[in-house]
Amino acid sequence: MTAKYATTCAVCASPVRPGEEIAKSGSGWAHVPCAESAPSGSVQPKPVAARPTRPAPRPDMPAVDGALEVWTDGACSGNPGPGGWAWATKDGRQDSGGEALTTNQRMEIRAALEAVRALPGPLVVVSDSTYVVNCFRDGWWKGWIARGWMTSAKKPVVSRDLWEPLITLVNERGDVSFRWVKGHSGDPMNDLVDALAVEQSKASV
Repeated sequence: MTAKYATTCAVCASPVRPGEEIAKSGSGWAHVPCAESAPSGSVQPKPVAARPTRPAPRPDMPAVDGALEVWTDGACSGNPGPGGWAWATKDGRQDSGGEALTTNQRMEIRAALEAVRALPGPLVVVSDSTYVVNCFRDGWWKGWIARGWMTSAKKPVVSRDLWEPLITLVNERGDVSFRWVKGHSGDPMNDLVDALAVEQSKASV
């Protein structure tokens, strides 16, 4: 199922955005790969202190020195519904596109795929999608491939048609890393690709 509201993953403590695929994990909700990899019934322990504490930031993937940063984002009006994807770099390069019937997660993956396809050389893909970033930072793709593109729950990996070429490209190149950025947090490049993706989703109606 997909998240209707923003929340926090009960396993990895990263944000869950509306539209992301989620599954029950213990007494909470988690990203689907997190829920599948967690021991049965396990959830992220809650702080005992009276005032809630923020989880420690998770380390970024190592990046090649001097790697080009590219910001990516996806948007969808309805889930499924008309959607858009976009990528942009600080030196002015950008691209975007849309689909008439898609999902927010597919557009997030598509944005990363199009960026990696278009930009040669060492690359850092900056995304506000924990689903995209965690797939590479936490190596979720390794389990998918080992199981023949099946999840640990023996279900087909959703959006394999996008994941497979992206994972293949990243592995073949060996110079692409991923970094998470909080959406709508004042990052001008994140705001730019968000606006481009939303514009494409409206044009795809």
